[in-house]
Amino acid sequence: MDLKTTVTNNRDVAEITESADDGAFIHGFTLQGAAWENGRGGEQGSLGEMVPKELTPELPVMHVTAIERHLQVSAGYYTCPVYITTLRGGTFVFPALLRMESEDTDEKYWILMGVGLFMQPE
Repeated sequence: MDLKTTVTNNRDVAEITESADDGAFIHGFTLQGAAWENGRGGEQGSLGEMVPKELTPELPVMHVTAIERHLQVSAGYYTCPVYITTLRGGTFVFPALLRMESEDTDEKYWILMGVGLFMQPE
């Protein structure tokens, strides 16, 4: 089993009135090393360059479900580590797949930028 993460375009938690049919909606993650660009319409957003002076932008609501490992699609996604605190290391929780701008984008770029998700804002 793997966790499938889908970042919605919804930044306001109050707009979610019902629980997910499958999995759970999670909010409050902060992002370091990148920014999140919302998608247009029903399209999922993607990782983007950091905005100057915005060090820890908040990620929109994320939908997390469990799927079989062989069904997980990793092409065009960055395997982003999720930590409890910004101390990283021993606070690692799980890897979340975040969509990149295109399937041709190299995941190594985001690794070198130190991109990570954090559960507790600093």
